[in-house]
Amino acid sequence: MPELRAAARRLGRRRFLTVAGAAAALAFTTHLPTAGAAAPAALDARKISTYPFTLGVASGDPLPDSVTLWTRLAPSPFEADGGLPAQRVEVQWEIAYDEQFYAVIKRGTATAHPEYAHSVHVEVPGLDADRPYYYRFRAGTWISPVGRARTAPSPTAFWVSSLTFAAVACAAYFDGYYTAYRHVAREDVDMVVHLGDYIYEYGVDQAGGHRGYTDRKLPAHFNQETVTLQDYRLRYALYKSDADLQAAHAAHPFVVTWDDHETENNYAGATPENGVPPEEFLLRRAAAYRAYWENQPLRTPQQPSGPDMKLYRRLSFGRLAQFDILDTRQYRSNQAQGDGWQAPGPESQDPARTMTGAEQERWLLDGWKASDVVWNVVPQQVTFARRRSTNTADYKVSMDAWDGYPASRKRLLDGATAAGLDNLMVLSGDAHVAYGFDLKADFDNPASRVVGTEIATTSVTSGRDGAAKPGNWLSLTQANPHMKFYDGRRGYTVVKLGQTAADIAFRTVSTISRTGGTLSTAASFTTGTGAPGLHSA
Repeated sequence: MPELRAAARRLGRRRFLTVAGAAAALAFTTHLPTAGAAAPAALDARKISTYPFTLGVASGDPLPDSVTLWTRLAPSPFEADGGLPAQRVEVQWEIAYDEQFYAVIKRGTATAHPEYAHSVHVEVPGLDADRPYYYRFRAGTWISPVGRARTAPSPTAFWVSSLTFAAVACAAYFDGYYTAYRHVAREDVDMVVHLGDYIYEYGVDQAGGHRGYTDRKLPAHFNQETVTLQDYRLRYALYKSDADLQAAHAAHPFVVTWDDHETENNYAGATPENGVPPEEFLLRRAAAYRAYWENQPLRTPQQPSGPDMKLYRRLSFGRLAQFDILDTRQYRSNQAQGDGWQAPGPESQDPARTMTGAEQERWLLDGWKASDVVWNVVPQQVTFARRRSTNTADYKVSMDAWDGYPASRKRLLDGATAAGLDNLMVLSGDAHVAYGFDLKADFDNPASRVVGTEIATTSVTSGRDGAAKPGNWLSLTQANPHMKFYDGRRGYTVVKLGQTAADIAFRTVSTISRTGGTLSTAASFTTGTGAPGLHSA
């Protein structure tokens, strides 16, 4: 923290609050090169004496003619520099039709820069639509694991029979094992949608928290909250060192968005949770955003500039589905009424409040107006449907979820209706439980029409093992008749979008407190095109 405060003082508050100022402050605290500085000599990859692909490989954001590939060189991932000097390294990549690489169709070289923690992002063009590919990297004599990528269907492909994806969220390392990721790796899906809280800023003790390691001790530097760029980079190294997470990334493309814990719990725009000066928090946000981009398979338009990063984006899968990936953290109004669960009041119901910011809201509504697909899917972070705590007059709602921004939610629901959507599917995470909701045109009127569905996936680990019926199960289900499913165990969700219906399977794992938890399907639902609403399958 002292270096953050020093950087802010050196720049001055007014200058810091500009993007350029924040980027400059980030350079002060991380020793990034400034404009015009001479680049250090390249490191011959053949001199890397220890296996550098310790954090695995990944692909993401599939397009009809392109895939994005990712890796990060880190021979000693739990060291501040990953075990490499501050020199760039040339990394070879290749992509093939087959897992044995008999039919290599493209290869090239990318540079792993020390300024970006020796991460590599490769956007491979000129590929065939709607097919799998296999990829790998080489640094000197070292070869990475093989990953499987996939391109999206052509935008003119009218008949795409189906698209299957797994939805995951909330993976606190210290709460247990990544058993759900291991099962996701084995699923027959086209991609994985990560809805946020990929890492947590909270410290992890030497035993790995509730993992309770007895055969190893984690370095003491993990047992502190992440604040600086170095802190965040190390935390990603810890999380991404997990074999189950690596297996999921290698098996499937990921489409990612963040929630709060990639930066700080319940932050809202430029407002931190704990009331530190805004210039100090924006420096922390800049560090968190930079580390997020360094460690995810994201494309160049998502590369951050200081404390700003345009994460919202649109992916299309032929004429079957459009995914509008939202960011409900960076642009939102501060939580009303002190945050937490509160009774609705004038502050939370202020129509000027926004969850998305005006620009992102316009982008989403305009995209819906132009959409001609079967399914409009909206991956985002927090519970979208109304969720009252009780069916009594003194009920409370979450000020951090869309219930704390009801006018913003109404604008989106009205926009979906105006655009003629009858196939809206909202995805959410955050709550550490699984929900299935019917989205109502008017939540105060149980007889009002259903305008869409919400699939809220449970957590991978956060909240520990959980229970099928948490303590508030009865009160929530009674207070919210549009809630069609509620389960508090760990797991993920699999959704298959078809031409006439979507099939939803809520998966749960028996335990995350130890390895080897078994998989089961807690419930299955369908929702029809043109007739939204969840029905037990």
